[in-house]
Amino acid sequence: MLVVTAIAVVRIRSLFAVAMFSGIFSLLSALLFVAMDAVDVAFTEAAVGAGISTVLVLTTLALTTRHEKPSKRSPVIPLFVVFVTGATLIYGTMDMPNFGSADAPAQTHVSPEYLERSVHEIGVPNVVTAILASYRGYDTLGETAVVFTAGIGVLLLIGGLRRRREDEEAEESRDS
Repeated sequence: MLVVTAIAVVRIRSLFAVAMFSGIFSLLSALLFVAMDAVDVAFTEAAVGAGISTVLVLTTLALTTRHEKPSKRSPVIPLFVVFVTGATLIYGTMDMPNFGSADAPAQTHVSPEYLERSVHEIGVPNVVTAILASYRGYDTLGETAVVFTAGIGVLLLIGGLRRRREDEEAEESRDS
């Protein structure tokens, strides 16, 4: 369903429909993360991807047009870049262990260290909480900063579009 939704996002020309399909794609991604037992990532994807991003895109669409303007350029070069990037990413994941493999480095080196040392180093009996709040604290702070910066950027864009519309309306009223 993720692939079908992604193809729909690329093929549809109505920007409102694209915003809706992007939200659906984020919810499907969140479901995939839940199925992979990454509930914290699923929650973030649902909140940011499906929630905040969809609202910001719809707010931006309220100030712009609803349909994509036809492109006059050939899509060959961007398509080539996408295929090269995709092939490189696939090649880079070929030597990764299978999902959930017991002999994966995360299972043999990282997990035992966290399980042994987290109670003594952090003082929190729940290992998951210790990892998310302490070991990955800077990561979480970075993610929050990125979401905050993106929200501020969209608000600045919306403010600029609103001023441009007001200026155009003022010019039209002066001309008539």
